[in-house]
Amino acid sequence: MLKGVEIIVLTRERTIINDDLLSKLPDLKLISQTGKISNHLDLAACTRHKVLVAEGIGSPIAPAELAWALIMNTVRQIPNAIEGMKNGKWQINIGSSINGKTIGIWGYGKIGKMIAGYAKAFGAHVLIWGSEESRGHAVNDGFEKALSQADFFSRADVISLHLRLSESTYGLVKEADLGLMKPTAVLINTSRAELIEKGALLKSLKKGTPGFAGIDVYEQEPVYDKDFELLKMSNVVCTPHLGYVEKNGFELYFSKAFENAVSYSNGNPLNIANPII
Repeated sequence: MLKGVEIIVLTRERTIINDDLLSKLPDLKLISQTGKISNHLDLAACTRHKVLVAEGIGSPIAPAELAWALIMNTVRQIPNAIEGMKNGKWQINIGSSINGKTIGIWGYGKIGKMIAGYAKAFGAHVLIWGSEESRGHAVNDGFEKALSQADFFSRADVISLHLRLSESTYGLVKEADLGLMKPTAVLINTSRAELIEKGALLKSLKKGTPGFAGIDVYEQEPVYDKDFELLKMSNVVCTPHLGYVEKNGFELYFSKAFENAVSYSNGNPLNIANPII
């Protein structure tokens, strides 16, 4: 499909750009990425094939808001209540408030900082885990850092993951970590499914620690299977990878991606991640 194409605008990380693909696209000159490049794209391979890669820009707003929406819906158990009402039932459950809870945030980057701000506004206590540097930034901002990974998982009422997927973070959250969580606790993952050890989340939810989860990312996407186990669990709120799918965000991503494509076409390539001499 891409044979003869000179410019590709990449919209997702499921599209793998490697030597094998590039060797079949001799006419390709530019890859214009929506947002920053990530592990799906082999930058060294692009350089070897003399393909420029232009980086776009992203925004933490839509992902942060989606993560907070999952926290609210999961803790308050809103989807179950709505479903009950649709089925002619009234007040089938009782949720809980955010105020006074400990919100654990693993990863204090742009999105993690926004979640911390939301939590503070709701009267929650913020507990941070992550790199030593990020924990230091969190303390400087007036938040508490966990004493250890075990302390983080055992104390938090809600844990929200905000890490980039890399070799060092792949499978970083173990089944043993989830086993430390309270039966009333919630795990939120809007980052990458692979941050959690394969199969660990489902096993842990069945054991009851954590008791609830809000999930936006999956090992295999899209999820079309109605019998997908997480979808059938009443203690799990699933969304179809909506973190970045938002009108203003798309306007930002695509306007910059096409700006970069036009700049290249006009002989003035901008935002190039791999300048080729």
